[in-house]
Amino acid sequence: MKEKWLVEAKYSSYIIGLKILKRWHVISVCLSNAKVAVAHGQMNEAELENIMLGFLEGEFDVLVSTTIIETGVDIPNVNTLIVYNADHMGLSQLYQLRGRVGRSNRIAYAYFTYQKDKVLTEVAEKRLQAIKEFTELGSGFKIAMRDLSIRGAGNLLGAQQHGFIDSVGFDMYSQMLKEAIEARKQGKEIEDIAPFEPEISLKVDAYIPDAYIHDEKQKIEMYKEIRAISSSDDLSELQDELIDRFGTFPDEVENLLTVATLRYIAEKERVSSILEQGNKIELLLTEERSQKVDGAKLFELANNYGRSIQLGTEGNQLKIAYHATREATHKRYQTVMAFMKKLETVNRD
Repeated sequence: MKEKWLVEAKYSSYIIGLKILKRWHVISVCLSNAKVAVAHGQMNEAELENIMLGFLEGEFDVLVSTTIIETGVDIPNVNTLIVYNADHMGLSQLYQLRGRVGRSNRIAYAYFTYQKDKVLTEVAEKRLQAIKEFTELGSGFKIAMRDLSIRGAGNLLGAQQHGFIDSVGFDMYSQMLKEAIEARKQGKEIEDIAPFEPEISLKVDAYIPDAYIHDEKQKIEMYKEIRAISSSDDLSELQDELIDRFGTFPDEVENLLTVATLRYIAEKERVSSILEQGNKIELLLTEERSQKVDGAKLFELANNYGRSIQLGTEGNQLKIAYHATREATHKRYQTVMAFMKKLETVNRD
């Protein structure tokens, strides 16, 4: 029945495994009515090309191959994948192999097999469970995170390649790594580097409405991505992703992106607070940042904005007040962003 199905259904199949020539011979005997081809890395370029073109054009029903086909192969007519000894392969490799089928509107099947009665290692079992669990469209990022969790992030600068990410979680690990790099840059101990969190208070609704993203898990993921914005490129990519996945975003999400943008600029320019009161937005620089400002350059910059910018101090900290009586809400925020970016031009020589 299986042999008849493979031939009469007019679909093709991949069979992946080691000891490839032996498997090719066995499968050719078992599927006597099917046309079985073999492909592996020791074949020369011309041979491999002829086999793949023949398989693409339907000259063969089954391709017995090594993992050489895991990337760069797109044959819509193939709807079945069988992988031998899948427990020997890495998670990303399994994910790439699975992507070789299901590339059309036909239902596809991927079978990841291992030897009968074999006791799998803990890592191998986790990998197979992950490839079984993440089957929906766009699972690549989740697969990568699970692989990172299984293997550990490792020691980036040393010879040891083992991690402890499972014990602290990926987000916490990323934050710890960021703090360690920042401390190293400043020549200080991590304990001496206090996390800089600007205070931002704007008179807008900034959140992701349920009507825009229904799934709570996806919503949390997007909040994390928005919080991680650290450049204009990050912002642009995230805006494109939101539109692509969920459609045009509402004002509340646009406000949330605005707050995230103000935050990353404030972190870079060491603006400790951004407070909106009526038609006025006040910026307060940190004491350390205030001491690096050239007063003459700051006055020159402020003059470009006319009377809408007022300068002052609060203790040893510079205070910058922006008055926007006629500007629309988003326009005034854009003006504040542009002004903060220009603060890097007013440093003392």
